[in-house]
Amino acid sequence: MRWLRSFLVLLCLIGAASAHALTPADALALAVGDSDDRIAAINRLAAEPDERTLALLQALGNGAVKVQGEQVLLIADDGSATDAVTGAAVTLADEAEDSMVNNRLRGALEAALSVRDLFGSDVQAQQAAAAMLQKAAFDEPDAAQLPLVDKALANTALDAKARTSLELARAAMQLASDDEAQRLAAAQALGGMGDPALKPLLAARLEAEQSATVKTALGAAMSALDRSLAISSGLSQAFTGISLGSILLLAALGLAITYGLMGVINMAHGELIMIGAYATWLVQAFFKSTLPDFFDWYLLAAMPVAFIASALVGAAMERSVIRFLYGRPLETLLATWGISLVLMQGVRSLFGAQNVGVENPSWMSGSVTLLGNLTLPWNRILIIAFAAAVLIGVTLLISKTRLGLFVRGVTQNRPIASCMGVNTARIDTYAFALGSGIAGLAGCALSQIGNVGPDLGQSYIVDSFMVVVLGGVGQLAGTVYAALGLGLLNKFLEGWAGAVLAKIAVLVFIIVFIQKRPQGIFAFKGREA
Repeated sequence: MRWLRSFLVLLCLIGAASAHALTPADALALAVGDSDDRIAAINRLAAEPDERTLALLQALGNGAVKVQGEQVLLIADDGSATDAVTGAAVTLADEAEDSMVNNRLRGALEAALSVRDLFGSDVQAQQAAAAMLQKAAFDEPDAAQLPLVDKALANTALDAKARTSLELARAAMQLASDDEAQRLAAAQALGGMGDPALKPLLAARLEAEQSATVKTALGAAMSALDRSLAISSGLSQAFTGISLGSILLLAALGLAITYGLMGVINMAHGELIMIGAYATWLVQAFFKSTLPDFFDWYLLAAMPVAFIASALVGAAMERSVIRFLYGRPLETLLATWGISLVLMQGVRSLFGAQNVGVENPSWMSGSVTLLGNLTLPWNRILIIAFAAAVLIGVTLLISKTRLGLFVRGVTQNRPIASCMGVNTARIDTYAFALGSGIAGLAGCALSQIGNVGPDLGQSYIVDSFMVVVLGGVGQLAGTVYAALGLGLLNKFLEGWAGAVLAKIAVLVFIIVFIQKRPQGIFAFKGREA
């Protein structure tokens, strides 16, 4: 009895193995006949392909298949022919006919062959294959391809992004099924996916659907998708606003020291930002030519270089020009404006008038996707974190260190600080260099989200002054609130009224606010005033 059971199991295994082998009938079904029948054969055989089947599918896609009587032949580059089923060499006769492949068949072949990439270890190949299957399912959904997609989804090593694309493709194929239960399940699944690409698919299916039950589910899926897209859009605008606010904060933080604490109207502040950006570009060029193996870490080296470069230029400005103009705001404004022109022309002469590109390190490239369609770029996320770190560092420096104590003492009461033995001229230079160095850090961050050019700083000087004045002169907390508030307000208004009207509306808001509250959001109180 035991030998009989073993014999039956062996027969089953042999039958299962032979079921997946390419037969002459299968080869003919792939090579000739009606397009619908051939596509059905492609999907059926590609679900469990063997080497002969894969070779035939590839040859069909390349137009290298001929039919000779009942034989399907694979044609090599040298013109020789082999039997698609057995692999034996065959003499090619004159009456052999080409196997014709139209665009619809070619798309089915590409989809079938892409399933192989979904089982490989290359994540990018998996994602590309899944994206191709998703696009094909959205353009022309075919329920016959469901076995291919189900087989790929069963792969436990499948990349998460590729799996999401395949789940979307599977749902789109199920919507084209003749089975009402499958269409209903697909409609219920699609409502929670939140992908904006689903909207035209759902709309088209809603119009064509005959079943009232499925139609109701499709309507609910469309409503859920609209809600998800609205939430994602709001969160995207909020993130973009915070990102813009963090950039404004970095640009204005140095000005909060030079103008807010020291009272110097520095019109060259934008050019100090530009110097930090060019310092970052020079460090990148150095790493690219000298230390290519460590290129991903160039930004960590560029940050202190950008700070020091801008700080030295700021110290030179204070020592040579600004120290003689304290208490004379108009002359300071004109002098620093002239310095800004000199710095811009100097950069044009050294590096040219064209913009230069600064590359993101690999760890700042790419993005993270949330809620289906909310994409947050890593460079923006890290810039927000960098702005927060710089803010914390400046706050601790001003409030907890000896230098910060001297800066606050000199700016609040210079004669008394001098009487206490503080070298006020040296503290002025240190404070101005600190504000300038922070502007250099802003330039380092800005180089990661755009091109670097001689006019870079001009885009941020007006916004920086608006942030400092709106927040309250001399108040770091006010600078933070003003930067983030203006960033959020600007981005939400852009979505409603456009970029130009949003800028105008923000400017009008600031003018009205300053008219009503000239001291800004935060004002000095008590003896500080």
